[in-house]
Amino acid sequence: MEHHPKPPETAMSKLKRRSLITAGAALPVLAAAAPAAAQTTILVEPGNVQQTIQGFGGMNHSVWIADLTAAQRDTAFGNGSGQLGFSILRIPVHEDRANWSREVATAQRAIALGAKVFASPWNPPAHMTESFSGGKRLRYDMYDDYVQHLNDFDQFMASNGVDLYGISVQNEPDYAHDWTAWTPQEMLRFCRENAGAIGTRVIAPESFQYRKNQSDPILNDPQALGNVDIIGAHLYGTQNADLPYPLFQQKGGGKELWMTEVYHPNSSDSADLWPGALDTGEHMHRALVYGRFQTYVWWYIRRSYGPMREDGRISKRGANMAHFSKWVRPGYQRITATANPQANVYITAFKSGARIVIVAINKNASSVYFPFTVQGGGNATVATWLTDANNTLAASSSPTMTNGSFGAQLPARSIRTFVIN
Repeated sequence: MEHHPKPPETAMSKLKRRSLITAGAALPVLAAAAPAAAQTTILVEPGNVQQTIQGFGGMNHSVWIADLTAAQRDTAFGNGSGQLGFSILRIPVHEDRANWSREVATAQRAIALGAKVFASPWNPPAHMTESFSGGKRLRYDMYDDYVQHLNDFDQFMASNGVDLYGISVQNEPDYAHDWTAWTPQEMLRFCRENAGAIGTRVIAPESFQYRKNQSDPILNDPQALGNVDIIGAHLYGTQNADLPYPLFQQKGGGKELWMTEVYHPNSSDSADLWPGALDTGEHMHRALVYGRFQTYVWWYIRRSYGPMREDGRISKRGANMAHFSKWVRPGYQRITATANPQANVYITAFKSGARIVIVAINKNASSVYFPFTVQGGGNATVATWLTDANNTLAASSSPTMTNGSFGAQLPARSIRTFVIN
């Protein structure tokens, strides 16, 4: 995983390991035979509400790679033409306070454009840690001091006009080869005994692979859970079967569920590789529908494999994210829709008031036509945008909805957003 202050591409052993881990989650590309004519009607149910969306976004880390430029901040968090429409920024809590000011400018601009900002630490200050079993951990007698460190960062950002939405206890405590490790019991103890003194929303445990043994103890301990506001997780190598979290649905009432970091399917391919970039859109669909996450947060915003290319323009992977982030805004609710009407077709739907947003992905090598029915829908013109091999977030033909029904073509290897007002 690209978490190193040196140019990350030189850390080949780490990159290869994470690439292998990530490859475990890569979704198989089925044989691209022409699909049979679709018979299934895609049913959208605005009355069947699922989770509330908090937003989509990515990471800025001005110490490990260069900060976003002023223009790139607008591309990331603006929502005009050629912009990503991101509504979440993740920043690091540097162990060295001298670096805190480096994260301010991008965070200020994100806030000004309406985004939420949250922060994750990789390490406490060095004097708070000790070595054990070849790694390092927060000293048990330093838990209160660590709370003060996190609060100091929160207050520093607030004094610079950035009110953090939340702060994490630890980035990837279970993948801590190069940063601070926490056992599930250590995390539980901190959440139970110390996290209540943190002055903003608390995020935990940020497992690198959504390992439930990291978060189950928190959910099963009312005192710890009372001090945690957001269960955060990363999805590196997480298998599809592990996306649902019944224990959270049972015990997480009033808490939020955030996917706080991933890149998918890898960090080696260009983000403009097509149709490979559709894997990103499918991964978002699965995280939202089966994982029921309220956010989807990428790793570095600007990177060769990320949503923004090094030249500051939106990549094809970024366009897949933007098909959600530009039209599914914070506060929208995911609603039930026919999620997988045929092989390699993925449907996700949302609403805000009377507005309905549908994101449709067709990974097949042939176009396919579907009838759509929106329960309780009336008559409207449906605005659409398309990304495929030849188009990127391009306005597309507008079907007419009559009595809640319309038909639409999903071009071969494409992602298309429909907005019904």
